[in-house]
Amino acid sequence: MRKKELKLVVTFHTTADAMAMEKACREIGVPGRLIPVPREISAGCGLAWCAPLTEREHLAAVMAEHGIEQEALHECML
Repeated sequence: MRKKELKLVVTFHTTADAMAMEKACREIGVPGRLIPVPREISAGCGLAWCAPLTEREHLAAVMAEHGIEQEALHECML
């Protein structure tokens, strides 16, 4: 079992936005992965992007550049 650590979790209104985030991040090498939304967070589409906290500004830039709309940003122990 992995040790839990504080992560940045980006939730989305739609699955299309979640998938666009995964594609954009993979193309430019931004660390992170798609995960099911943690139970303590409610989200529209059920998918979230999980990344290190240090990537907050980088992720915001990726979303702005690619027109990806986030629902919210959360810091969670995962």
